[in-house]
Amino acid sequence: MALAAGRTLSTVASVLMAMAAASLPAAAANTDVDALTALRKGLQDPGNALSSWSPNLVDPCTWIYVTCDGDNRVTRLDLGNLKLSGPLAPELGQLDRLQYMALYGNDIQGAIPSELGGLASLISLDLRGNGISGHIPAALGNLKSLRILRLNNNRLTGPIPRELAGLPNLQVADLSSNDLCGAIPMDGVFANIPRSSFDGNPRLHQGGDYEPNC
Repeated sequence: MALAAGRTLSTVASVLMAMAAASLPAAAANTDVDALTALRKGLQDPGNALSSWSPNLVDPCTWIYVTCDGDNRVTRLDLGNLKLSGPLAPELGQLDRLQYMALYGNDIQGAIPSELGGLASLISLDLRGNGISGHIPAALGNLKSLRILRLNNNRLTGPIPRELAGLPNLQVADLSSNDLCGAIPMDGVFANIPRSSFDGNPRLHQGGDYEPNC
């Protein structure tokens, strides 16, 4: 009797563990939906490009301009040249499987949320050709998988964070045509970044010490 009861409890425990494991991808996918819904709520979308983004759907993989992996987790956002305007939502930092984020050629405004520094899987961040202002967050120095960083043709100010020089995989970093100031970093990965990537920033200069309050 005790043996049978033990087997029953073991079976129930196994079923519960399996159900909990199955619910993890769904819960994470819901977090992705919440992040993208926060982004859409803050944006003006005159062309209804994001009309398929319904917060009532628990699967964001059916939304246009969104790519997912086999676990229905968001890995790519292709939102370039869609006439979108408004700020970037801090909730985007919850997209921990995101590898490619492209919002170039819109009218995105406001600052780059420091929360984007939590996108551990991010390979490419393309925000060029918008109206983004404020400083480049030092938290972007946490993006150890990042290979491409395009922030050119915006209204960014302040110094180039020293933390970016420590990104081990960074190959492209275009910061041209902003209003950045201070010294252009020459160490780390920046030793291999062309000087043209810093053109169009009248207050940037080569050489000298880091100026956090330039």
